[in-house]
Amino acid sequence: MYKRDAQEWAKHFDFFLIDMVSLQSAYILAVAIRLHRWAFAQGIYRDLGFVLFLVEFMVLALNNTMHNVLKRDFRREVSSTFRQCFFVFAIATIFLFATQSGDDYSRIVVFLTFVLHLLLGWITRAVWKQIVKRRRSRLGKKRSMLLVATSETVSEILHRLNENTADDFKIVGVVLADDADKKEINGYSVVADMAHAADYICREWVDSVYIDAPISNEQVVKLMDDCSIMAIPVHFHVPNMSRNGVKRFSEKIGGTTVLTTSINYATPLQLVAKRCLDILGGIVGSVLALIILAIVGPFIVKDSPGPVIFRQERIGKNGKHFKIYKIRSMYMDAEDRKKELMAQNRVKDGMMFKLDFDPRIIGNEILPDGSKKTGIGDFIRRTSLDEFPQFFNVLLGQMSLVGTRPPTPDEWNKYEYHHRARLAIKPGITGMWQVNGRSEITDFEEVVRLDTEYITNWSLGLDIRILFKTIGVLLKRKGAM
Repeated sequence: MYKRDAQEWAKHFDFFLIDMVSLQSAYILAVAIRLHRWAFAQGIYRDLGFVLFLVEFMVLALNNTMHNVLKRDFRREVSSTFRQCFFVFAIATIFLFATQSGDDYSRIVVFLTFVLHLLLGWITRAVWKQIVKRRRSRLGKKRSMLLVATSETVSEILHRLNENTADDFKIVGVVLADDADKKEINGYSVVADMAHAADYICREWVDSVYIDAPISNEQVVKLMDDCSIMAIPVHFHVPNMSRNGVKRFSEKIGGTTVLTTSINYATPLQLVAKRCLDILGGIVGSVLALIILAIVGPFIVKDSPGPVIFRQERIGKNGKHFKIYKIRSMYMDAEDRKKELMAQNRVKDGMMFKLDFDPRIIGNEILPDGSKKTGIGDFIRRTSLDEFPQFFNVLLGQMSLVGTRPPTPDEWNKYEYHHRARLAIKPGITGMWQVNGRSEITDFEEVVRLDTEYITNWSLGLDIRILFKTIGVLLKRKGAM
């Protein structure tokens, strides 16, 4: 029976437990150093220890901190440990602030716990990694694997397997699917031809077979059938589905087993956590939106009679249409005048629409002397107040706090294949390109690159980092238009 590797954080549950123990050890040590007492003897510090335990568990699981932990070098391990500690104590600090209990605790204890956890966390991970690697080597736990490939691709496949699976698999030989006349390749013996590959597997120690050869080859199909009869696991590489770093996994649909590819995927737990964050942020943002509407609404109506809320059709996840809400910062005929101003668009390919000075904005006017006058509309846009009603879209589930900006239908109609990758997730109020240039970026391909990078590397931790960066961007009023 084939043992499938555990997924996500469960694959390295030993590191998971060690990190949690290191945090509690750091906390106990910090309380002992500062207060000269046992951390769990007093009620409030016992409560804080429990809060840290829950937060650590949540961050480890949702942020997938232990992904590829055995393959990380010194620099990456230090970076990973620091991010883990930072998120834990940032969330714990927010909790203390929200519960108004921060004054009950020693700040030195909290800070000292952070420093000690950073130190202990890195040391315990480094030590345990060496123990695990030595134990694997001593016990010979590597699984033997036979490689079946064509003479054209075998060198590349060997390099890839040795680089990424050396800790788990040992390649015991090669079978060339095109029956090339070779006895050895890249230091590995060619142990059989396709006609005798099944006989070799039957008589030798082979835990599994890795096949990178055309499925149209009848001998490849027969070998897979023979391996099935012998109950030998087969890993079939699908060559044309490995580009662009897409994720691949098997699942059952309609009672059939299929190989699914996607730019990325999220676990149900991660999706629930992201939705909870959206709901929490959506509630706070919607309250702020109502307050802002009450303040700026009268000024908008005074300068441009009409509704204060502007509804516009946008394209959401996977092409679904929805209405986005914004505070109206433009005159009522803005959409009609867009065609007239297209020649002044800073984004030359027309994939987005941005002007250096937009006369459609309420209060914007070029005076006879050539100077430019602005008004309430410009203020709303520079301070990004017009974006706040989008928190209503977040509560409705049409948008997320963090994602990609939803295009208008006319922009969407111009999309090429690689542009559509932006629609693989829910659109967001903020995102990767907003915190890396925002309206200063006029190359749409750069926007697509940043959005695709966000989707490919998505994690809850990345969302939180982008939210913090967004606050900084808004305070600096950088890139808003």
